[in-house]
Amino acid sequence: MIFVLDDIKYDFLRQNPDLKNIAYLVVSGSHSYGTNNENSDIDLRGFLVEGKKYLLGSESFEQFEDLPTDTVIYGMKKFFRLCLAANPNALELLGADEECIALINESGQKVRDNADLFLSKRVINSFGNYASAQLRRLSNALCHDQFSLKQQEKHLKETLLREIDHFNRTYSSFDKNAIRLHNDEGNQILMDIKLEGYPVRDFVGIYSEMRETVKTFDKLKHRNRKKDEMHLFKHAMHLMRLLITGTDILDGRGIITKRMKEHDLLMDIRNGKYSYEDIFLMAEEYRTKFEIAAKNTKLPDKPDTLRIKKLQIDLFEDYLTKE
Repeated sequence: MIFVLDDIKYDFLRQNPDLKNIAYLVVSGSHSYGTNNENSDIDLRGFLVEGKKYLLGSESFEQFEDLPTDTVIYGMKKFFRLCLAANPNALELLGADEECIALINESGQKVRDNADLFLSKRVINSFGNYASAQLRRLSNALCHDQFSLKQQEKHLKETLLREIDHFNRTYSSFDKNAIRLHNDEGNQILMDIKLEGYPVRDFVGIYSEMRETVKTFDKLKHRNRKKDEMHLFKHAMHLMRLLITGTDILDGRGIITKRMKEHDLLMDIRNGKYSYEDIFLMAEEYRTKFEIAAKNTKLPDKPDTLRIKKLQIDLFEDYLTKE
């Protein structure tokens, strides 16, 4: 990809004094994944080293957005926080192909070269949760389109039961019947929970995922059906891509943002060449691979924050020295 920033619509990059020290800016989204088509927009994402008034003063710089060009530039402090949390959208910027880099300076190169510092088991929840959200959206949308109300409730229950199995593999394990779902006479889904001495943070994770599943399911009752139908296959593609990318990271292969090996598969999913049944079967297959990788990963429990802080301080000192 040849991308030129001298187009007049990007004048704000040169005219805004807060943006004078952009360290790293890449073409993101479908172009960086290698899944773009003729209708794909150009999205720019990156980070900058905050200026003196933000480093030494009381003001803070979180991010800059330009809606007409879909450009988002984070302050380095926020960008590091996102990467430390294994945010997929942030980490994938550091794994972008060189052809997608629109701008990079010495500071940006140092962060890109040290991308592995941010990788940890936090990827299990971040990439896994993003993928689960895509699967819920796809599954629930189809359910609302095709099933009666009774069938929809049955589908929701089955979805939650599958999630309980997923929780037992992802969080601290619990007895098979510790979380039990059943229906009352009016077909309302009820839950029995019997957990003793269970880690609070793991329970909060379970609650959050189940809450999001039900919330997404109920929201679809009011969705724009025609609009959603246009995006279902795109959601399915991103579901598969997230699981594949996350598995690579957990297996120690680093951040591979552009999925050339899986390009044809992902584009066939996006273009509707697979049935929904086939997509769900593939999703289960890739989710299983993801969970195996999560179980066997050699990544640390959390990033090396001391080395990351040192990198951040070095970059700030470099900037101030040159000012």
